Amino acid sequence: MKKTKQIEKNAKTVNRYLNSKLKGNPKKLYDAAGHLIVNGGKRLRPYMVIRSCQILGGKSSNAMPAASAVEMVHNFTLVHDDIMDNDEMRHGVPTVHKKFGMPIAILAGDVLFSKAFQVITDSKLSPNATIQLVSRLAKACVDVCEGQLLDVKMAEEGKIPTEAEYITMVSKKTAALFDVSCAMGAICATSKIKDISNLSSFGRNLGIAFQITDDLIGVMGDPKLTKKPVGNDLREGKKSLPILIAIKSAKGKDKKIILKAFGNSKISKNDLNKAIDVIRSLNIEENVRKQALKYADRAEKSLSIYSGPAKTELISLLDFVVKRSV
Repeated sequence: MKKTKQIEKNAKTVNRYLNSKLKGNPKKLYDAAGHLIVNGGKRLRPYMVIRSCQILGGKSSNAMPAASAVEMVHNFTLVHDDIMDNDEMRHGVPTVHKKFGMPIAILAGDVLFSKAFQVITDSKLSPNATIQLVSRLAKACVDVCEGQLLDVKMAEEGKIPTEAEYITMVSKKTAALFDVSCAMGAICATSKIKDISNLSSFGRNLGIAFQITDDLIGVMGDPKLTKKPVGNDLREGKKSLPILIAIKSAKGKDKKIILKAFGNSKISKNDLNKAIDVIRSLNIEENVRKQALKYADRAEKSLSIYSGPAKTELISLLDFVVKRSV
């Protein structure tokens, strides 16, 4: 509970900063760009930027532009992901392309992407730090795009990927932004390569643990709590870790029910719900959470040489991420 309150307090500060930067004309374009931001989100990535700066003795105010930039890029990916997946709801509200139309949604994503780099270059950090931040964030954006395509290719291919292939995809698609969040926070406080590397490692492993847990929630979560439609990943044929384990674990009739829904865009709601019920009955949650904990442990070891309140908060974030149900 305490951790949630700290994240929420940080989110309010970040939201004020984001809102101040996402204003302009045409107003509808900026309304679309800020739509998902004003309607939810935990702001985990900005939280990590700020705490990664503080763990090395830096000021949170120095990290705010970088924290805001990462969140803009994250929301840019959400807008475009929703378009690619044809999702209609996120955070309990219509997705940007459903509310504002496809052309404005695409432009809104482009604005978020461009504004992220503008915010960094407008910060008061040294030229060297600014160059490092821009370079790191640009590389992370490339990684996210590569990871997204790997995810799409996995869905299209007939074979079931290995766990290693899944982790490679997740490392790019999701963990890259967690990695860069912590690296950028460190850069805002120091130029020491070892410290930046340690925080980068923390973020990368946390990001993998986060996505594994998120995939579990996507299959087994309560839509009333998550505000996300359950079963989309299964219907779209996304080979997330819980689905891979479920397919390998199921036998006979149960396996047929899952495979009937897997990658079947025309599956009826009733048959989709049957498949979800079968997956829940397989008791795979413990196995999946063990996998998430493995990466959480690696993340914790990355911070072993540090101490202080910021470290305590980052470590407790690991527990929050892996054990969350929404």
